[in-house]
Amino acid sequence: MSSAPHVSIVIPVYNEEAILHAAVVGLRERLAPHGVSYEIVLAENGSRDRTVAIAEELAARYAEVRHLSIDEPNYGKALRAGILAARADVVVCDEIDLCSVDFCLAAVARVEAGKDLVIGSKLAGGAEDERPLLRHTASRVYTSALRLLLDFQGTDTHGPKAFRRSRLLPVVEACVVDRDVFASEFVIRAYRAGLAVEELPIRVKELRPPSINLFRRVPAVVRNLAKLTWAVRRNG
Repeated sequence: MSSAPHVSIVIPVYNEEAILHAAVVGLRERLAPHGVSYEIVLAENGSRDRTVAIAEELAARYAEVRHLSIDEPNYGKALRAGILAARADVVVCDEIDLCSVDFCLAAVARVEAGKDLVIGSKLAGGAEDERPLLRHTASRVYTSALRLLLDFQGTDTHGPKAFRRSRLLPVVEACVVDRDVFASEFVIRAYRAGLAVEELPIRVKELRPPSINLFRRVPAVVRNLAKLTWAVRRNG
């Protein structure tokens, strides 16, 4: 694309060969009636299946699809890389198994109206969380920990996001953790910086189970949460 798009949609992907092609094609089809100028940035991280090959095929076929790869399974590192690589000033971050066009359009409109960051919350009033009970409970416990340790004022840090890239780049650059906790640090630092943040209740219905088992993620989450708490309490 010769000119910068209006919106960059950043999607981290890891071992998604089963749904990647259909998800990207479906997202393009649902966006088409709305006349949005956009790019889709697939931020692949450490996949061991055909995800990279499929991402390359999609980028070759569709001018609005780009992809990048990092050398390890690291959601936060991939998300950061995708944000830094985005060509538009309005950025939407989403998940390959969600890709909500309704959220994208509503959140982008709010950013254009003056919000710095809009977060899709699966835990706010009016949200519909159709994930398994264990996953829903884990999200509530995690949010409670963020409130206790870091004075988090919202309800969710891991939903889809839309934001003004120029306003949030200093936040991205200030973040000190990666993996799953990067998204939390990003949101918490935005609140602490006094930026205009808004939550939108969303409906969550995943296309497949998480690519990494919930319990396997816990040790890294605990380590990074401790690192983040120390960094924020010490340096702000």
